[in-house]
Amino acid sequence: MFYTMTLNPALDYNMTLNEFTPERVNRSVKEEMIPGGKGLMVSRMLKNLGIESTAFGLVAGFTGAELTRMIHELGVRASFVSLPEGMTRINVKLWGSLEGEINAQGPVCDEKSLQVLFEKLSLLTKDDTLVLSGSVPASLPKDIYVDMIKHVKDKGTRIVVDATGELLRSTLSYRPFLIKPNHHELGELYGVTLTTKEDVAMYAKKLRDEGARNVLVSMAGDGAVLAAEDGSVWFGEAPKGNVVNTVGSGDSMVAGFLAGYERAQNAEQAFCTGIASGSASAFSAELGTKEEVDRLLETVRVTRAE
Repeated sequence: MFYTMTLNPALDYNMTLNEFTPERVNRSVKEEMIPGGKGLMVSRMLKNLGIESTAFGLVAGFTGAELTRMIHELGVRASFVSLPEGMTRINVKLWGSLEGEINAQGPVCDEKSLQVLFEKLSLLTKDDTLVLSGSVPASLPKDIYVDMIKHVKDKGTRIVVDATGELLRSTLSYRPFLIKPNHHELGELYGVTLTTKEDVAMYAKKLRDEGARNVLVSMAGDGAVLAAEDGSVWFGEAPKGNVVNTVGSGDSMVAGFLAGYERAQNAEQAFCTGIASGSASAFSAELGTKEEVDRLLETVRVTRAE
């Protein structure tokens, strides 16, 4: 079974405007509300690919109740902890002539609720995969991912981490099965700017040497790089298509890699499925469908670099 963890989920309120004028009343031409949070995106994409998962996370207030309803309506199994105070955040995304976003802080997690969340993790086994994805709210310890990994380590649970900076690096000594930085985040870890697949591969191997078993690096329209557990390195080209919305494409790549590996137990096939899944979501207003992924999968080209 796959489990995802989203510690600070949100309702993303997407507003499209023809134009935006500061210090005046601006009116949108389109609005939509969708459940947000990287772990939730992974669960949703797994569902699209025909794989069940359970979404863990923290919710609060009437917005948390609405997010939970929406997730269930999408067919994703959720096992959230409801906090006694505050409310799940609403993030406002502006689209149009001016683009930007305002992300709220989210509720404060109390010690008792955090204990309940860890009790849920206690049920995981060696047959399970736990995806730790996204940022950590300010009310929780910065090393909370390490604490969660330690909590399930002796059970043999497979760990996936999609995070940035020291939050990611702190997990490497626990040998996560998969990590997925993009090339900008990878460069920031080492204080360099990475523009070519060869440079990305060199630093992806460094992360593998530091403990990660598989390092999947997305490069947007320039494709992706995989430094696999068996020592191989793969370069992948991005499929051709019209980019509509990149939100969730990285999470879709994670879900696609896991789905591909689950079915083939093969790094090359997992890499291909990850690329196709990330691209399918980028080419869609919403997350990609299985039909879109399967169609793109036929066009994905990867080469073994070493």
